[in-house]
Amino acid sequence: MSNKFIGKSVKRVEDKRFITGKGRYTDDIVLPGMTYAYILRSPYAHARIRSIDYSAAEAMQGVVTIMTGEEVGHYGVPCGWQVNFKNGDIMKEPPHPLLVKDKVRHVGDAVAMVVAETRELAQDAAEAIIIDYEVLPAVTDASKAVLPGAPLVHDDVPNNICFDWEIGNPKAEVDEAMASAHHITSLDFVNQRLSPNAMEPRSYIGQYDNVYDKYTLYTSTQNPHLIRLLMCAFVLGLPEHKVRVVGPDVGGGFGSKIYHYTEEALVTLASKKIGRPVKWTETRSEAFQTDAHGRDHVTHAEMGFDAQGNIVGLRIKTFANLGAYLSTFGTAVPTYLHGTLLQGLYTTPKIHLDMTCVFTHTTAVDAYRGAGRPEATFLLERLVDLAALEMGVDPAELRLKNFIPAFDGVTQPGYQTNVALQYDSGNYHSVLERGLEMLGYENFRKEQAEAAKTNKILGVGFSTYIEACGIAPSAVVGSLGARAGLYEVGQVRVQPTGKISVFTGAHSHGQGHETTFAQVVADRLGIPMEDVDIIHGDSDTVAFGMGTYGSRSLAVGGSAIVKSLDKIIEKGAKIAAHKLECSADDIEFKDGKFTVKGTDKSLSFGDIALTAYVPHVYPANLEPGLDFSSFYDPTNFTYPFGCHIAVVEIDKETGFTRVKRFIAVDDVGNVINPMIVDGQIHGGLAQGIGQALFEGVEFDENGQITNGSYMDYTMPRADDLPMFELDRQVTPCPHNPLGVKGAGEAGCIGSTPAVVNAVIDALWSAGHKVKDVRMPMTPERVWKAMQPA
Repeated sequence: MSNKFIGKSVKRVEDKRFITGKGRYTDDIVLPGMTYAYILRSPYAHARIRSIDYSAAEAMQGVVTIMTGEEVGHYGVPCGWQVNFKNGDIMKEPPHPLLVKDKVRHVGDAVAMVVAETRELAQDAAEAIIIDYEVLPAVTDASKAVLPGAPLVHDDVPNNICFDWEIGNPKAEVDEAMASAHHITSLDFVNQRLSPNAMEPRSYIGQYDNVYDKYTLYTSTQNPHLIRLLMCAFVLGLPEHKVRVVGPDVGGGFGSKIYHYTEEALVTLASKKIGRPVKWTETRSEAFQTDAHGRDHVTHAEMGFDAQGNIVGLRIKTFANLGAYLSTFGTAVPTYLHGTLLQGLYTTPKIHLDMTCVFTHTTAVDAYRGAGRPEATFLLERLVDLAALEMGVDPAELRLKNFIPAFDGVTQPGYQTNVALQYDSGNYHSVLERGLEMLGYENFRKEQAEAAKTNKILGVGFSTYIEACGIAPSAVVGSLGARAGLYEVGQVRVQPTGKISVFTGAHSHGQGHETTFAQVVADRLGIPMEDVDIIHGDSDTVAFGMGTYGSRSLAVGGSAIVKSLDKIIEKGAKIAAHKLECSADDIEFKDGKFTVKGTDKSLSFGDIALTAYVPHVYPANLEPGLDFSSFYDPTNFTYPFGCHIAVVEIDKETGFTRVKRFIAVDDVGNVINPMIVDGQIHGGLAQGIGQALFEGVEFDENGQITNGSYMDYTMPRADDLPMFELDRQVTPCPHNPLGVKGAGEAGCIGSTPAVVNAVIDALWSAGHKVKDVRMPMTPERVWKAMQPA
């Protein structure tokens, strides 16, 4: 490639429509004859429905139809990932109804849907529906849900256990390694539940065309084709060629718009029933209750060290909360996205995870930015930092001692972990060493010692991370339980004038695909970026693709596009060779020209494009046109890594914690657009710091969310964060044509433990030897940690 655009901070081409208010989101769409849906939801976390009386609502002016579980009870949404018990038993997979007709299982469970001429009329009618509930006891804590006598979420799931799973070395081997340890650091902690809080609430429109017997679903989704597949094959039983799914502009997702939600199927059903389009858009209150949450692990972990400070073993027991129902990828997060990353950057010789995944009377839990990788990193990095404090050694030196040696994955093999995965390439020492240099580590420790004598104490926290990105390899994910292939498609259509239309199965919700994909195409073909149009988000236009999540867009979607570009160049060389009267082997393509090697005889890319569609002088055995589609299914994930360092200041009188500095040194492989990567890192850091200090969904004993609005759920603001200090190193991925690894989740993965470790480090510097402060580390919790027991 020419690198005229690749590696350059090209301004995002899509931003012009967004900042001028020309973006087109699902709720912006108004169709002829549009009706509006309102979902009546359970106010209880656990209750039996004795009766539903909607006669008064049905008679109200403007009401078009009312649907309940009696009508749609046989429909339900599936789980896309099967994980079985460690003894081989099949995981428990209770139904997830579109509308509940017997027993509600979390606050916000959908009971009825009212469709009316306006949303206000639909809500008024819903409030007139009378439901007789028998309220039942609820359980919200995963570690308590498995105890004898705990209320059952599903009557046929004993002890509320969906599955009990393990990974790593045999437990007996790990127990033996831990028994030989010179020092064992143990930690009990909660990785709290988070609400995703995308800028755009979920919104769906169902439209049925009775002339063509065809359905259209407009949806704020991260992967239109997957929604169509699930809805057609598993929920409504519709033929795929009769269903079009369109994902317009999407205002953020962070994972929460990957899944197939019940409302997508409901508006599709309702549109056929009434013969008119049906729109549903959630409120913020509904978003807190029904958007799939993230995290929610309760863990006991132990890390053993020998007398020289080498890690000898890691032993973990975790209870993961799945919520009341299985979301599309909910079972994958605590297992393959979490358990398989517990090697981290360390040479730990023996690892064992015992993971119990549990149903509770709460909102479903699924992938949230980072999805399992933040939980694994938090566990490892908290243990390493705490071990350094307990053993009186430097936390940076302890990491460097235990890091995996550098390898490039080409001249040296990838690093095989004890938890299934094989890393592609990495140089882990250098990112930490660069972070220490940026920090000025020795000077900081002197400054910290002086601050310990004052009311404003200082702490530094380290976090080194690795993540599995480019979520795709079908053979790998299939062996881990995926019920779908996770390749990606890229079609490149050259127009007769040499302009390019690219159709990708990846779907943008803020990542800048229309810019970065165009940079790749323009460089490869040697043409201006303005000549490239990126098209995505419509199942009738784009071949079947698997969408956007897991930092896969460039690594998988971009690689599929490159495969098609290579086919275009190969065919273009044959056309050029015919016109230039030489062998195709003598043609080289560079900077947009097909040239006979060693001569000045050449044809431009535009000349070849026109010839392909006006084949007057053309190879006899070559069909016209210049249009190729490719599916890319990589051999492995990609493995970005990095080092994050937080410096905090704590007011001893109030417990208020301020992040003074934050340093991030990331290796995301080759970088297409540095400005976009920096933006992705910034956003991830804000979310990761948000988890450490501000965010967390809280339930009371009755299963009610006690902070289900922005009046109570604390999101980080600009003045809560410092100016981020970023740097990068580049270790290319050896197995995809772009050498990219993925950047979308890195900031969210490394930042949370860095901040928590900094707080604990500050407390120890002032003589408060606490092991943990539960997240979010509010001023009250930090202040209490400094008080006498």
